[in-house]
Amino acid sequence: MNMNFDLADLRAFVAVAELNSFRAAADSIHLSQPALSRRVEKLELALGVRLFERTTRSVSLTAVGRDFSRKARSLLDDLERSLLSMQAVAASQQGEVVIACVPSAVYYFLPKVLRTFHEQYPRIRVRIIDDGANAVLESVAKGDADFGINIIGTQEPEIAFQAILKEPFVVACHRDHPLAGRRQVSWAELANYDFMTVDKSSGNRLLVDLALANSDVRPSWCFEARHVSTLLGLVEAGLGIAVVPRLSMPQGEHATLAQVALVEPTIDRNVGLIRRNGRELSPSARKLYELIESTWPLGGGQAARADTASGG
Repeated sequence: MNMNFDLADLRAFVAVAELNSFRAAADSIHLSQPALSRRVEKLELALGVRLFERTTRSVSLTAVGRDFSRKARSLLDDLERSLLSMQAVAASQQGEVVIACVPSAVYYFLPKVLRTFHEQYPRIRVRIIDDGANAVLESVAKGDADFGINIIGTQEPEIAFQAILKEPFVVACHRDHPLAGRRQVSWAELANYDFMTVDKSSGNRLLVDLALANSDVRPSWCFEARHVSTLLGLVEAGLGIAVVPRLSMPQGEHATLAQVALVEPTIDRNVGLIRRNGRELSPSARKLYELIESTWPLGGGQAARADTASGG
């Protein structure tokens, strides 16, 4: 059998089979009617069967044509799905992802994910907007970032917040400080030392203020800064102590910084992935989102990591 036909011939046949008209089929696939007829005849010749019964007024499928039309339609549908799948894969192999992150996320765990991501998809560029919690939330809400890693957003109706990590606030102090050898310290005891804090524009300050709203243990501050990284610089210089998220502390042993567990009360914060409700992620962004999601799921595995982590 001479199988000399192509996909264009199959599409021509399916169009006529579905519309029962050579003229309507020719219009639907943007061919002239003679060209369409030649494609159908070519297919019939290749298969060695008649697919249509033609009269001057009508066209109808033969018994063989009806059976073949189902198979041809299925073949074309499968091909279309395969092509769309391949296009999606190709699109996910290149492009750009914009992720907005609070600085502690950038410092502590994002580099590990980005290393893996870059090894798997070296042609995808990742742009990082590292900023405070409010700015990260705004970047995602406005669409400037595909998604974000943040500590706020649970109360925003247009934002979906998925927690991936829970961490406590700790006391950061110099290694020569009297608190450095303690296993834990209470909030009330902090009043005995020079205390430094982030300002009220910080999401961390908001979480702490809310937790201490009905408490009388809030220490007064002597230095205030906008970013936790600035506070840690002041702590290293020996200017006082600060309450910071545990992730913002350096990993492992550090030459000048120490951390102490903070109790009475213990204050935790949730770090989560945020994205706009109703907005589909691009294939590239979806891959990075899912990689972060699978690497740090909130739960049992995270607790063990948090107990051993001291970094930022």
